[in-house]
Amino acid sequence: MKILISMLFLIVGYTAVAQQVLPLYPDTIPGSTVKLSKEDEPSLTLYLPIKEKATGIAVLVIPGGAYGFLAFEEEGIAIGKAFAEKGIAAFVLKYRLPKKETMRDKSFGPLMDAQQAMKVIRTNAVNWNLNPTKVGVIGYSAGGHLASTLGTHFSKSYLPNKDNISLRPDFMILVYPVISMNDQLTHMGSKINLLGMEPSKEKVDLFSNELQVTKETPPTYLTHCGDDSIVDVNNSIVFYQALQKNGVDAELHLFPKGNHGFTQRLPVSEWLDPMLGFMKREGF
Repeated sequence: MKILISMLFLIVGYTAVAQQVLPLYPDTIPGSTVKLSKEDEPSLTLYLPIKEKATGIAVLVIPGGAYGFLAFEEEGIAIGKAFAEKGIAAFVLKYRLPKKETMRDKSFGPLMDAQQAMKVIRTNAVNWNLNPTKVGVIGYSAGGHLASTLGTHFSKSYLPNKDNISLRPDFMILVYPVISMNDQLTHMGSKINLLGMEPSKEKVDLFSNELQVTKETPPTYLTHCGDDSIVDVNNSIVFYQALQKNGVDAELHLFPKGNHGFTQRLPVSEWLDPMLGFMKREGF
């Protein structure tokens, strides 16, 4: 993997941080049944802070899009740049969208990619001057579902992991997240795209992440708006309650108005500073 990093970096540009793009997998993509086109291959876009600002902390950034598309610019690139400016290395995940035509079980494709991203980050921590015990995840909307899946399903690796690299994020930041696959709470488009039209109760429960919280779940910051017309605010509330029940450190920031995607319409400091405050309080 280290050879892969050195050979496959594509330097896109330099501002205050360097943007680099690399394939997520060195060769075979697990769970795929067909060869993917270049534009569909999963990847990581890296934003590494300049040396003078680097803290050694990293965050995996997971954009939303209802598991039907990726809001890559507004919930990926913009987030990565903002964290890197604060000295936190950011890795924006371009994950496979669940498609039965290209995957053996489409519901596990995105999780495989998120787990692989954690492996890549931790395996190459020395190369990127990172502390492998300070790697978190931030996810937006359906990306928040994938982030919370990563943070609640880490005990089982859904891809080869012979070196037993930890797949557990050290902290989670979930922004107007889809959490549940329960019909009373879920965002139905996300559920159908991920699980299909008639998933089994077992599959619904498995991907209802409020049911998967344990005392080992990472400390979590959640933020949502009460008037969110896309993803019910109760997704964040039930996840917070599950964290509380299991003794996991959690912060829940609710706003009365702002609707879905509200952080995209705020100055960076207004959404980023509270996240950084949470990370600082948790020792990151």
